[in-house]
Amino acid sequence: MKFCLFLFFSILSIYCLGQNSPNKKAQVYFEKAGPFIDKLDYAAAEQVLKSAVEADPLFQHAYIVLAGVYKAQKKYSESRAAYEKAILINKTVVPAAIYGLAESEFAIQDYIKAKQHFNEFLALETSSDRAKKAKKYLLDCDFASAAIKKPVKYVPTNLGPGVNTTDAEYFPALTADGETLVFTRQMNGNEDFWTSQLKNNKWSTASPLSSRINTTQYNEGAQTISPDGKYLFFTGCNRPDGLGRCDIYVSHREGKDWGEPYNVGKPVNSEYWESQPAISPDGRTLYFISNRPGGSGGYDIWKSTITEDAKWGPAVNLGPDINTIYDENTPFLHADGRTLYFASDGWPGFGNKDIFYSRMDNDGKWQKPVNIGYPINSFEDESGLVVSADGNFGLFSSNLKDGFGLQDIYSFGIPETARPLKVSYVKGIVRDKDTKKTIESNVQVVDLKTNKTVFDDYTDPETGQFLAVMPVGSDYLFNVNAEGYLFYSENFELKTGDINKPYQIEVYIEKIKPGGNVTLRNIFFDTNKFNLLPASIRELDLLIDFLHQNEGIQIEIQGHTDNIGDDKLNEKLSFNRANAVYEYLIKKNIDAKRLTFKGFGANKPIADNKTELGRKNNRRTSFVITKV
Repeated sequence: MKFCLFLFFSILSIYCLGQNSPNKKAQVYFEKAGPFIDKLDYAAAEQVLKSAVEADPLFQHAYIVLAGVYKAQKKYSESRAAYEKAILINKTVVPAAIYGLAESEFAIQDYIKAKQHFNEFLALETSSDRAKKAKKYLLDCDFASAAIKKPVKYVPTNLGPGVNTTDAEYFPALTADGETLVFTRQMNGNEDFWTSQLKNNKWSTASPLSSRINTTQYNEGAQTISPDGKYLFFTGCNRPDGLGRCDIYVSHREGKDWGEPYNVGKPVNSEYWESQPAISPDGRTLYFISNRPGGSGGYDIWKSTITEDAKWGPAVNLGPDINTIYDENTPFLHADGRTLYFASDGWPGFGNKDIFYSRMDNDGKWQKPVNIGYPINSFEDESGLVVSADGNFGLFSSNLKDGFGLQDIYSFGIPETARPLKVSYVKGIVRDKDTKKTIESNVQVVDLKTNKTVFDDYTDPETGQFLAVMPVGSDYLFNVNAEGYLFYSENFELKTGDINKPYQIEVYIEKIKPGGNVTLRNIFFDTNKFNLLPASIRELDLLIDFLHQNEGIQIEIQGHTDNIGDDKLNEKLSFNRANAVYEYLIKKNIDAKRLTFKGFGANKPIADNKTELGRKNNRRTSFVITKV
């Protein structure tokens, strides 16, 4: 829309400055173009302007306006020819015509001529916004002429009739398992959310997302969905509870339906324009677009992070590492939490908005954005890219030749260099061990290398399901707890990048009762030693929380080994390891009367000692409820 308005005012300004033709017939045709341009009816304006220059081949301003009308219709070769004819008639021409000629040449990839004419324009006009843009175009010429010689593989595939229709579909959002798609569909001028499920590698016929979110009186769009598919952040405009023209809202999935959306409020939203949210995989940082004061340009990417009191923190501009004096939009933070995709017309590219990506380094600093390449990017506007959790493909919307109508949603392979860091995920259901019924429980995933919580949420209250993303390159503590139940402990090793499949598990937790047993899979010791390693502390603190929440219980801490080595030495080692846990709990003010400890050596295996995996599982620390 901004591009169309820019073209409209550019054409109109030249039109108003036009000189009359001595040929009355040509002048009549020229004047007829004005109302058509007012209505953005460029096809009709083209016809009468062509008649004007046929009647008067020396009617310079008719050629200039005709060139602008061609450009508005993306007929860049015709636009170039019309500008050239205008300049041939009289070289003392308005600078806008030279600028328009250079833009048309840029659009048809004649970068040598485009540079020549942008420089000619800058010799005439040096301090305007258009001059600033011309200088940026010169950078684009250098970048594009090199990038076009090194194209990346690009084969867009229509998602098919389950998703796309004769209406416009755009703004795709995808869950981490790749099985649920939420997108915007515009019907009769109204934007609503629709959803489709991937079944047997085919997208099912889409259905409206929820009557609690979709409305007939407002537009809903520009959404993002959390990796587990439980939180939908979206843009709502001109609503009674809005703080500005457009605000960001959120809805939480409740079983099979969604809860009533609510405005996330200040400081994310303001009296200015906020839109196009993107949520981090841990759910703690929200990225969004705003034109509020304090930015680098017109529309910038900002972020807000949840504070310790569970409120959204101050809005922070991503700064010059990402934002430019021009516009950035459609941010998407990948499930790796480190790769940001966005669109910009400020970084060197192919002229209008291009898709870029940037990676966050270990110090939390965004690296210089990289253009994703040609022909994914072109002279036209490209934006709204989302990337699958495995990093192999992206989703975007476009109006391509094989479409079903207006904009459709497509997928394409992400170039190797533009792929995010590898991630995996754990997806499952939590059940009562005795009744097998699903349980609403808390699931936590902690990166043991950084001690940062990467997931902390509750399972679906109806289905007991959860999904947590884990970037490859670390080991993770996995904990499930529910009131009145023993907690569940697991460890996922993702230090290497060759993780082929995500984890699909069913977790069974049992109610607190004498004899209940929990294996603590995140208690670590060096080989043949009994000093607790730092990575053990998070699990031990979870045990302490459990003991505080259930003050009446008593436990026996148990140490176990595999059957490799001397039996007596194994028993002593297991005893000392159990004692190390006991001593830690005592130091943390757990009453010693509630604790005992014992080492069993290899006497209580839970797996076959003939395999390395079995021996690994047997080397463990656990506890048993001795009294409730």
